[in-house]
Amino acid sequence: METGRSTTPAIDIRRAADRFHTQIGWLDSWHSFSFSNHYDPSNTHHGLLLVSNDDRVKAGSGFRTHPHRDMEIVTWVLEGELEHKDSEGHHGIIYPGLAQRMSAGTGIWHSEMNPHASKDVHFIQMWVVPDTERITPGYEQLDINGQLDKGGLVPIASGRGHQAAISIRQKGAVLWGGRLKPGGTVTVPDNRYVHLYVAAGAVLLEGAGRLETGDAVRLTGAGARTLTADAGTGAEVLIWETDGSDRF
Repeated sequence: METGRSTTPAIDIRRAADRFHTQIGWLDSWHSFSFSNHYDPSNTHHGLLLVSNDDRVKAGSGFRTHPHRDMEIVTWVLEGELEHKDSEGHHGIIYPGLAQRMSAGTGIWHSEMNPHASKDVHFIQMWVVPDTERITPGYEQLDINGQLDKGGLVPIASGRGHQAAISIRQKGAVLWGGRLKPGGTVTVPDNRYVHLYVAAGAVLLEGAGRLETGDAVRLTGAGARTLTADAGTGAEVLIWETDGSDRF
């Protein structure tokens, strides 16, 4: 991890339509960073966050069995259900409000399928690098709908021991989520690298203006910022805060 290195404050707005786009018969996916066949050397990560994919998978299809290694993978469903199976014997159905984490560690094979015959699934999948490589692969899921319904920001995935969150093997990262009611206000965390993604609805972010569904903001040393949900639509947001890393 980096320490003592100064960071120039920055607010970098990334609009939904400017993301990389993969569209095939069963998948409609928008990538916030370089992914798969899409590569831009200036857009590979923000802090410790390497992947943030906004995926829609058609009914009865999905990502068939494939491998991962040395990555913390967090999946957050917005609509529908996603079925997870892996080579370690884990099996789960992920639905809105159920946080899921897979630690790939020394190597794991898994599939992510839409089990429904007629309903698409919409989810966000996010990857961060672990702070320790070659760990034993692991899996965890936790329903946090109760916490989300109380309002404010809720820790979804944390390397810092938050009780309401699934754990990740990265002590420099926390994923916060919020289902903000119309006009609701929260404070975006202050960390070296913060990535705000508007999963649904619209918001106003202090210093950045209005953000619509699919828009993102990359904050670098920008301090805490006020975030206000649209008075008509409300919003669902996902916010990663991470320390720096000398791996990139």
